[in-house]
Amino acid sequence: MEPLNFPKYAFRFKSKENNILVFDEVRRKFVSLLPEEWVRQNCIQYLIKEKGYPASRMLVERQYKRNGLQRRIDLAVCDLNGNIAILVECKASHVDIDQVVFDQIARYNLEFQATFLMVTNGLKHIYCKMDYEHKKYIYLRELPEFEIG
Repeated sequence: MEPLNFPKYAFRFKSKENNILVFDEVRRKFVSLLPEEWVRQNCIQYLIKEKGYPASRMLVERQYKRNGLQRRIDLAVCDLNGNIAILVECKASHVDIDQVVFDQIARYNLEFQATFLMVTNGLKHIYCKMDYEHKKYIYLRELPEFEIG
């Protein structure tokens, strides 16, 4: 897979029926290594190794219903109460991070009311903190490190 704008991480790979799989330590299973999955796996490692977030607090590819429609979040980090604190949208590296992508995570966040949002295609990362009182995004240079609580 192509190099991304994350530190280099060690991954476990295996081949099955001409398909390359990568081990997802959050889901604790091998999954197909598609371009978006490569970004997601690097993002997971970034959150764990660089920011200190426990894998035990992460949700990966979780489905939920909104307005009667099935939706799926790519990645989230939960607080101690199980509420989503960080909502992450991962795209393949060839997908531009544009307003359409950002609108997608904003719609998903209507359901979860996360404190932080991250959108990444592995090359470009956008981070923001939600200011619900003033109904605006506060763009950040990076996500905060994990704090107990």
